[in-house]
Amino acid sequence: ARRPADEDHPYGHHKAEYFSSGFEGILIVGASIAILWAAVLRLMHPQPLEQLGWGMGLSLLSTACNGLLAWGMLRAAQVHRSLALEGDARHLMTDVWTSIGVVGGLLAAGATGWLWLDPLVAIAVALNILREGGALIWRASQGLMDEAMEPSLLARVFTVLGEHNHASAGVVYFDSLTSRRAGARNYVDLHMHVPAHWTLGHAAEQRTAVEQALMQAVPGLRATIELLPEGQATAFETAEAAAPGGTGT
Repeated sequence: ARRPADEDHPYGHHKAEYFSSGFEGILIVGASIAILWAAVLRLMHPQPLEQLGWGMGLSLLSTACNGLLAWGMLRAAQVHRSLALEGDARHLMTDVWTSIGVVGGLLAAGATGWLWLDPLVAIAVALNILREGGALIWRASQGLMDEAMEPSLLARVFTVLGEHNHASAGVVYFDSLTSRRAGARNYVDLHMHVPAHWTLGHAAEQRTAVEQALMQAVPGLRATIELLPEGQATAFETAEAAAPGGTGT
């Protein structure tokens, strides 16, 4: 994902994270199905509990280790905005939930003598893990479909544009904004309308100021701003507006 852009991938390789995260989600779903299968068999054919001391001790130890590691990876994923790291962390969290379910089920079954409690708790844990894996696969698929920027980040973009519009007393305005995200990188495309009598150099200076403000508001943002005279639309927008069902600019 961090490889620089090349001739075959001019926009970089950021979306590689979505493949990684989606694969992690598939592994999580596979683990949940395996747990469900084993739990249903145990529910139909209860088995006596054996070596509870060693089993619960090892489960608690693995829970503590995996929980600390998953917590650290989730924090790193937020800092670096990495879906791949988040996928690894979610994968580890499935082990944590599994261990918690193992200990809870064994304690409940051992205390009550109801052997069916152990597989019942396992089924509940498996369904929770299935939900986590499904959510991870969904997020990865949405990233591959060029999902828009997060609403909180998009709000920062609109704030910056509103400030520049206000500072120019409405002379400079923006429209046709679209956004997408690819891994840790965010992209926005928009039109910046300026008075027709402005020189190209002056308009370019104003655009640079807007770009710098956007990059400060959203670190890692790549903004593509097209300069247009006020009231002017692009040929693409004109064609779209003229097409059947067009909504205009």
